[in-house]
Amino acid sequence: MIWTPGAARAARRIATAAAMGGGGITALGVATYGLLMAEALIARRIVGNPHGMDGPDSDGVYGDFEGEPIRMVMLGDSTSVGLGLTLPANTPAVNLANGLAEVAERPVRLTVVGESGAASADLGPQVDRALAAEPDVAVIFIGANDVTTATLPAHAVRHLQKAVRRLREAGAEVVVGTCPDLGTIRPIPQPLRWVTRRWSRQLAAAQTVAVVEAGGRTVAFADLLGPEFDTNPAEMFGPDRYHPSARGYLQAAYTVLPSVCAALGLWPEPEPQRVEGSQYLLAAMAVEEPGTEVSATRVAGRAVGPQGRWAALLRRRPGPVSKSA
Repeated sequence: MIWTPGAARAARRIATAAAMGGGGITALGVATYGLLMAEALIARRIVGNPHGMDGPDSDGVYGDFEGEPIRMVMLGDSTSVGLGLTLPANTPAVNLANGLAEVAERPVRLTVVGESGAASADLGPQVDRALAAEPDVAVIFIGANDVTTATLPAHAVRHLQKAVRRLREAGAEVVVGTCPDLGTIRPIPQPLRWVTRRWSRQLAAAQTVAVVEAGGRTVAFADLLGPEFDTNPAEMFGPDRYHPSARGYLQAAYTVLPSVCAALGLWPEPEPQRVEGSQYLLAAMAVEEPGTEVSATRVAGRAVGPQGRWAALLRRRPGPVSKSA
């Protein structure tokens, strides 16, 4: 894992700007912001919209078990609904619901309120619909469209933090899959693919800080599909070369599942891998390694230390999903 103090400072600046209502362009600068917007428009024209604008209808009860269902809601963007897929069973939400049911040995009632094309600013209405389901746990996949629409990071994380707080106040556990590293997406051309990578990771670090502050936990997607994409691009990404394939979505679901189970008290915390420190430092560390979870903790009975809120980092990432999974 490679991280720099600069990344932690960037996360702090963005989080502070979000709290203060500022813009938070950060070190990328105004000129780069404009260039990224132009490149995003090009990439969106190349990518297009596969299989329509929505994923398959995935609402329902999953798991062949007796008992009161665990209520799970899925919020976010196209990755939350499985855009590009035709079968509900292949969506990340259904994979998560089935995995959760197996661990809990209880059925899971799934409600998907995510929308293709959604950015963080669109989470408010999704939360309204999610709360109607009275969820026990909420999973959010968000961030990619904030980058491709060049939304100021502070604006994005402010909306995400508000969504997490509302869900937590309603009694739901919240797990957020942070912005993936869009530098691995081939339709985004060079020379600014490296800019999207930097922007993506700054946003993911700031998302981590905001979510921990609001009482949720995050799982870093980072370049989750990067190594597998380089080795098996036809298998890990769909026809548009932007959204994951069924196997890619399954990898994302398996990466988040342990944190969903842990949030509900169904999964043991791996103490030997636990790292505690400032939320800013751990946010910067987490976004470099896919599957890394960050959540709030206490050190010597205190929630806040000299460098900010204390947080715990857990490395939970499973191995690559096989073709037969």
